[in-house]
Amino acid sequence: MSFWDFFWLLVWSFFFVAFLMALFQIVVDLFRDPELSGWWKALWMLFILFLPVLGALVYLVARGNGMAKRQMRDATEAKSATDAYIQSVAKQSNPAEQIATAKGLLDSGAISQAEFDSLKAKALA
Repeated sequence: MSFWDFFWLLVWSFFFVAFLMALFQIVVDLFRDPELSGWWKALWMLFILFLPVLGALVYLVARGNGMAKRQMRDATEAKSATDAYIQSVAKQSNPAEQIATAKGLLDSGAISQAEFDSLKAKALA
């Protein structure tokens, strides 16, 4: 195997993986779109299965703009959900609330006096 054979193997491998990634994105977008009926989804899938290169190109030309919008919308929704979750988990309460919560845990027997003192010191720090 010469250098150029190896080089072309790498080039074609890159294009093949890129094509598979594009097909995967198309199939995901196809089933993610709520506006497209089931029959249209089945027709697109048949087109992509039997003529993959032509089907992918036609799909990207015909529905590429909507594909980008749907992906952007989903990314925005995921970011909003992540931000809301982080804010709910990392919510900083005032030291009095932290000490009261720790006192409730101490009274219920969930933590020991040493753990309560540690939590109280952290809250006051």
